[in-house]
Amino acid sequence: MTTKNLIKVALRYKAVFLDIDSEEVPLAAHGGNDSLITSMPVLAFIARLKENGFTVSEALLHALNKVSADRLVEITECINDVMGVNLNWAPLVKQWNIPTGETLADHIITFIANIFGEEAGFKGTTLPCGHLIPEGTFPLERYNGCPFCGKQFRTANFVYKGQGSNLKELRLFTLDDMKKLFCSLLSSATPLDATQRDSLKTLVGEFPLPDDAQISMKETAMIVVKTLVENDRSDEAASFMKSPTDILRFLWYEKTGHAQIIEPKTLVAHARKMYSHIWGPLDRSADAATEMKAKLKLKYDRKACLRTAAWINALPMSARQAAEEMNPKRGMWVRMIRALRLGEYSRKSGFEHLAEILDVFYKHNYQTWQGQLDKARKENNGEKALAMLKERPGLFARCLFATMLRFGSDKVIASFDEITDKIPSRLLISLGNAAINYFDPNEDRIAHPLTGVTHIVKPNKLLSLYDEATLADMQKAVSDTINKAMARRYASQKTEAKTIYIDPSLYDIPVSVGNRSTTIQDTSCALMGTRFHVEGDAVRLFLQWGKGLHAQPLDMDLSCRISMPDGSIAECAYYSLTCVGAKHSGDIRSIPEMTGTAEYIELSLPELEAAGAKYATFTCNAYSTGGLSPNLVVGWMNSAYPMEISESTGVAYDPSCVQHMVRISESNLSKGLVFGVLDVSKREIIWLEMPFTAQTLRGADSKSVETLLHKLQARLSVGALLDIKAQAQGLKTVENADEADEKYTYEWAMLGNNELL
Repeated sequence: MTTKNLIKVALRYKAVFLDIDSEEVPLAAHGGNDSLITSMPVLAFIARLKENGFTVSEALLHALNKVSADRLVEITECINDVMGVNLNWAPLVKQWNIPTGETLADHIITFIANIFGEEAGFKGTTLPCGHLIPEGTFPLERYNGCPFCGKQFRTANFVYKGQGSNLKELRLFTLDDMKKLFCSLLSSATPLDATQRDSLKTLVGEFPLPDDAQISMKETAMIVVKTLVENDRSDEAASFMKSPTDILRFLWYEKTGHAQIIEPKTLVAHARKMYSHIWGPLDRSADAATEMKAKLKLKYDRKACLRTAAWINALPMSARQAAEEMNPKRGMWVRMIRALRLGEYSRKSGFEHLAEILDVFYKHNYQTWQGQLDKARKENNGEKALAMLKERPGLFARCLFATMLRFGSDKVIASFDEITDKIPSRLLISLGNAAINYFDPNEDRIAHPLTGVTHIVKPNKLLSLYDEATLADMQKAVSDTINKAMARRYASQKTEAKTIYIDPSLYDIPVSVGNRSTTIQDTSCALMGTRFHVEGDAVRLFLQWGKGLHAQPLDMDLSCRISMPDGSIAECAYYSLTCVGAKHSGDIRSIPEMTGTAEYIELSLPELEAAGAKYATFTCNAYSTGGLSPNLVVGWMNSAYPMEISESTGVAYDPSCVQHMVRISESNLSKGLVFGVLDVSKREIIWLEMPFTAQTLRGADSKSVETLLHKLQARLSVGALLDIKAQAQGLKTVENADEADEKYTYEWAMLGNNELL
């Protein structure tokens, strides 16, 4: 067992993992009367935790006394690694809270000086990067690198510690807790986000797959299947392959690392677009597209071909059903069939079902269900269309709103109500969330494709045929139908509980359906839309990238857009280092060796309030490369106490002040990311994750951000869903958790809400 990996997984759930069983936990940790004698190594360990902004629960404190000093050192090293304590946090400018006074003229003069050189009479300092900085331009004593090209020369090997005003409590995670988390992730009724997927990959490698594992999500199954295949357990993996789509999903996940099927042409076009923002001789869009095409070329050995042929041959469906399901991805299947030599295997004895499927597929000897449905819609045959949709409840749910507008609300809702019990809870809740905005003819909607391009979707044109009262009735009909369906589900669940405790914070946390986070949260698991209260008068954004990479040009940018009361916008970015209420630490465009580098932006809430600012939107962008670096860390700090900035190096990072931090995953497809919005008047930061494809924050459309905020505000909260459960099961709500038969806390919500879904 790799304990370090499990320690990092537990930290995401605000816990410390100790490889002990629940029975081994000291009696005092369970409320016993054992006296607590804390050893010196444990006291030293707690002191190190405090420097990083953590404290321990009583149960964890008791358990730590049974742990060796070497294990405490290992846990400390893991936490330091996660918090980035040993990285380079020096920015370009020393004591950057005081403006350097650099101007556009300084850059122009330096540019000219480096063309004509000292021979033309320019005097100054030549830096290690080769650039001549003329006298009277940049104040070089204020920089850790070249102010002209953004290359860093000086790094720092320290960070501030212990300035935070709010310690985050870590609880005990035992082997039993880790196994429960493993089962919870496997049985999740909602698609796993990037953090959960990363945790599951770790746990699959550490624990055997439970015999009674119930995996409902296809994307989750792919992670398990890949692990089984890598361990030569293809026969076990076959049980997860119930349709051609499952097989194609695995083949594509194995090829691209994406659990969703993104067609090759989409990936190629996206790769081209990721580089199309860079002009002149640096334009690599054509090369990027060529590289992606080469990466997507299909080449399989005989072992993989035989495995896939056996899976298809064992499919528990008729040839016509299989061919019909393959039809929407026909182009991909044609290439897969050739690359996997399936035609050759279909002629072998024992592969008769494979031969039949390929024969029907190539002869097109089938009718597609979707084609028949489209025909019924064109003929305005509502009865036939609704009858067909009831055959496929999931698809009915996904086209419910448009069907209501086309065939009438009452008729469609009545048909939909007949099959709601066959639809997953996550899909029902997503419908309820979406209905609020969909039936508003003046409200744009946001679409977030897997490639990270955020689109604004205009209202359905059919909305113009109905008046406001009718549309309001439609929205209410959807909500009522979904609430009744959820109430029926909860009422059917047997429980002996009489009372329930609902943590007040759960009413501010949206149910985790509909938005998949693509970033990894190593220090917490906040759901998108979670609000963080700002304790002090300053919010400090940070960006760290380049860890483990050799010195090279790699330009990531941290930016902030401030919305002013008159509708104007103030920007704090590499091209505008200071603006009202914000200061930037300087633009680094070339990273040092292995340790990475950092940028900061400090926001002053008193200044923003005095200026009447409404929102401050936080973004990070990849300027000179394809996508955001996969080892990039971004987040924000705040504290009731002042946070220092080093005069000698400009270091301004303190792990104890970090309120939220995310890491870009390896499968990232984004060029830019909106990662938070500060509501100035409320002094709250809303955790967002809105990818976009642009080099600068100006590509983050304000309309898209506002639409996403409205969408999150309209979503059903965990607390509201628990209210439906309590009412359906006749549970009395109590205000004291100790008095409740069922307890639902913030920690429970962060572990997932599978019990509700």
